[in-house]
Amino acid sequence: MAHMPNSTIFPYLFLLLFFHLVSLSGFVSSEDSQAGILLKFKDSLQNTDGLSSWKDSSTPCNGNLENWVGVMCENGSIWGLKLENMGLKGSIDVGVLKDLPGLRSLSLMSNNFEGSLPDFGQLGALKSLYLSNNKFSGVIADDVFLKMLSLKKVHLAHNQFTGAIPQSLRFLPKLMELRLESNDFQGNIPDFLQKTWLSFNVSNNELNGQIPTSLNSMDKSSFAGNKDLCGKPLKSCSSDKPSLISIVVVVIVVFVALTAICAVVFILCRRNQYNSSSSSSIEAPRPITAHKKISVTEQNQAAGAGSTHTSPDRSTNGSTSGGKKADSLKLSFVRDDRQRFDMQDLLRASAEILGSGCFGSSYKAALLSGPVMVVKRFKQMNNVGREEFQEHMRRIGRLRHPNLLPLVAYYYKKEEKLLVSDYIQKGSLAVQLHGNQALGQPCLDWTTRLKIIKGVGKGLLYLYNELPSLIAAHGHLKSSNVLLNENFEPLLTDYGLIPVINQEHGQELMVAYKSPEYAQYGRITKKTDVWELGMLILEMLTGKFPARFLQKGKGNEEEDLAGWVKSVPEEEWGNVVFDKELGTARSSIGEMLRMLKIGLGCCEGDVDKRWDLKEAVRRIEDVKDKDGIANTTSTDHEDFYSSRGSEADMRSIRGLSDDFNFS
Repeated sequence: MAHMPNSTIFPYLFLLLFFHLVSLSGFVSSEDSQAGILLKFKDSLQNTDGLSSWKDSSTPCNGNLENWVGVMCENGSIWGLKLENMGLKGSIDVGVLKDLPGLRSLSLMSNNFEGSLPDFGQLGALKSLYLSNNKFSGVIADDVFLKMLSLKKVHLAHNQFTGAIPQSLRFLPKLMELRLESNDFQGNIPDFLQKTWLSFNVSNNELNGQIPTSLNSMDKSSFAGNKDLCGKPLKSCSSDKPSLISIVVVVIVVFVALTAICAVVFILCRRNQYNSSSSSSIEAPRPITAHKKISVTEQNQAAGAGSTHTSPDRSTNGSTSGGKKADSLKLSFVRDDRQRFDMQDLLRASAEILGSGCFGSSYKAALLSGPVMVVKRFKQMNNVGREEFQEHMRRIGRLRHPNLLPLVAYYYKKEEKLLVSDYIQKGSLAVQLHGNQALGQPCLDWTTRLKIIKGVGKGLLYLYNELPSLIAAHGHLKSSNVLLNENFEPLLTDYGLIPVINQEHGQELMVAYKSPEYAQYGRITKKTDVWELGMLILEMLTGKFPARFLQKGKGNEEEDLAGWVKSVPEEEWGNVVFDKELGTARSSIGEMLRMLKIGLGCCEGDVDKRWDLKEAVRRIEDVKDKDGIANTTSTDHEDFYSSRGSEADMRSIRGLSDDFNFS
């Protein structure tokens, strides 16, 4: 390289130094800008002793670490302010905060702010607004939220607001949480357009009129304390008149019922014609209506099997063709400790439909010889050939564990398959968690839920030990696939089916394919069932069904139950996160917190950081039946909140039992 004279080098050095200083000054000014905005915001407040770390001599953020109390940082930018329980009061300078473009979450809960609601509409990018437990008052402008289309969470509970609930809340497309309880709101509840709610509460206000039909499925506690409210889920309105829609529904129901009756009459009239024919078709009994008993004649005709056809176990003679047809209706048993029966016995049984799941219908069949069985139909099991399918069923049939519902028998046909198992009287965990309350029946207490979680963990661990070649030994773990025996011991069902389910149907319907790793990378792993276990634990703790499981295809992150739990402020867990049916478990707060941690650990989105199943089950087993908060060591709490670990957080947790709402 030729030597450059000094007169040529100096201009280049000067330019290089100039650009370096400009870029450095830009970085510093950005940091100073954020600090200046927060200090100006602090100046508008009173009683700011809790903000003593906010000083000119430092910067709010250091990468992802916060240098100032209550400031949440990401890559050097402020994305949230969490200024809670500080005794703050005075005015809230929203105009200053709008100069923080990355601000997404603002929490000023449990302070002493008074007066009307500030114009938070200036913060159009805000996703979460927490203002509960202050002294705000007055009427909220109807259009205040119109420009805040990113809002997911609005908490205004325990203030003194009056007037109507702002209509602009109806039109927030992402709103999932709305907490307005314990104010003085008046008038009717708006007809909200949102379809999915993670939390909704307007209790203890002065609301009146009929509850909109869009909110009929909410728990009645969400509307308690409004003496002039009526309609589902509260008492019916005395002035209710049947709507046009309800009249149309009644007409349709009557028409369907008459059609069903005519069909039965037609079938009975043609009975003799069909009695002389037989068929090898195994189509399961089709009940006319759910939970309706089906006669033997109807079942034979629906299955295409004539009454003159005898099973091979009951006849020693007959033509060769008859023998082949009989063989085609034989079940393959995988257990030796069950009474033998065949398809003819099932077709003669008194049958009733239990429900329609992801893959097909399930039927309860009470055999004439005594046992009651459940028959599940599968049409999406063409992933393997006959021999591979039969070998896999025999493999599943060899499994023996007190927390697995055993496969008893199966039927193979190219178009569809039947799996036969025992009938469990108490039904599924989903019914016990979500159905009993609607029926006015007692729900599961904490001791029972803990017992179920431990049993599920043991069953899963057994599956992984016995089926090591399967990537996801269960693959479809959810509350409706956990049955409960008479002692409330859990029995896992629909396990080990991934190898035989059609791939396209598995991706559309099975829980394993809703996991974060499949949503992000298109694959499942050995830890996918751990994620399913974590979601089940959170469902049992919160009493909320994971809406993500209802979505077809890849999971919807905005409806992830684990993400919702993490987003709720700790001091709100007692009122928001834990199932209100656990309100009597005051002495078990410690163990509930520990189990919540385990559930979140199992749901870790990063597979590398997620526990393996053995570690998860070990932690579950460590939770004792009697582990009240008074007996929980400080180490437990410190471990649980190690993500923050501040002294203020620790004080908040130690006082958590006093903040719980157990009404």
